[in-house]
Amino acid sequence: MRSADHSRGTSRSRGINSTQRLQQSFERDFWGERTGGHGGLEILRHIGPGLLVTVGFIDPGNWASNMAAGSQFGYALLWVVTLSTLMLIVLQHNAAHLGIVTGDCLAEATTKHLPRPLARLLLATAWLATVATALAEVLGGAIALQMLFGLPLKVGCVLVAVAALLLLATNSYQHIERWIIGFVSLIGVAFLAELALVQVDWPQAAAGWVTPSLPLGSGTIVMSVLGAVVMPHNLFLHSEVIQSQHFEGQGDAVIQSRLKYEFADTLFSMGIGWAINSAMVILAATTFYQQGIVVDDLGVAASTLAPILGQGARVVFALALLLAGLSSSITAGMAAGTITAGMFGEEYDIHDRHSSGGVALCFVAALVACLLVQDSFQGLLWSQALLSLQLPITVFLQIYLTSSHRVMGRYANGLALKVLLCAIGAFVTVLDVLLLA
Repeated sequence: MRSADHSRGTSRSRGINSTQRLQQSFERDFWGERTGGHGGLEILRHIGPGLLVTVGFIDPGNWASNMAAGSQFGYALLWVVTLSTLMLIVLQHNAAHLGIVTGDCLAEATTKHLPRPLARLLLATAWLATVATALAEVLGGAIALQMLFGLPLKVGCVLVAVAALLLLATNSYQHIERWIIGFVSLIGVAFLAELALVQVDWPQAAAGWVTPSLPLGSGTIVMSVLGAVVMPHNLFLHSEVIQSQHFEGQGDAVIQSRLKYEFADTLFSMGIGWAINSAMVILAATTFYQQGIVVDDLGVAASTLAPILGQGARVVFALALLLAGLSSSITAGMAAGTITAGMFGEEYDIHDRHSSGGVALCFVAALVACLLVQDSFQGLLWSQALLSLQLPITVFLQIYLTSSHRVMGRYANGLALKVLLCAIGAFVTVLDVLLLA
């Protein structure tokens, strides 16, 4: 017991000693000079917690889910994008709320405030969700390598997984992260710009955004889109990057201002993500659905960019897919490390054995799953569907912690927010049950 307490205290001291560096670097990253990083959290502070989630909006799993939704059901499933984004805004802000107020990430708070066996079980399911996420990212990167160089899919999976693991272990990804995020963001802009070049039935699209419907055979796609937008690992990761700045000891005024700033960041970033996701679905609907073509291959989906990129659409699409897969693999690995570190009451630190062990095991498990997948496109869809199945566990865990006065003090969820969060959790649970049935 003494050894465990000492270990936890050492980890916490290490986190506290880095607090000033994190805070100063955070401010400079947004307002001026850039400084060195704090392990894997550099990428998160670089793009902002809200934009981190937005980058996840255009990862390979999202591409597959959105293309499948638009090509098979036209505008009918746009409401899933809208509803998922609204839920995401509430959940991500609530996760950040926990980190700002308590100085603990979601994984640390779970270990601290729940019985150890229950905490380990809940966090284990969340870690498995990061494996499903990493599966999609690695598989998407491998599909891109196949499109670019004709590499066998399994060879590509190994290359992407090893590259992501090495970049995380050495922190060398910090030197290319801006280029990765910038390029992937340009592809998001390309999807949005192309809306002006296709014949969109805007009244029908507007109805699709706000009118819930479940066309026959849409169950897996609905679960995939939901899981691709509201991703459990992002809730853990968002709370981790926020808590690493340790605002909780700086007084109520700082906490209040940071809560407002964070909500604005989340609202703005999620709005961008909603627009890009919607654009993907609409482009698939106009390009494929109207011609009766069902997308079951991301290589075919590259043609959605042809009107704006011409003959180079396939190459640019594949490059963006590769970089999206690589950058998302990195954040998925970091989430796995955050969760395993939280099991031991520690902050994420790639140089600590609990964090690095969680990262390494995540990639090994994801790689094994990739090698067993027979249909890569279906593998992407089902990986996202699995995320939606784990989501209720993370949501209700988060609700319990952020509604507890013992955990949050006077910043615990109010009645209205608690009802809204519970409604979100209940909706996701019922939807999962109905679709599985």
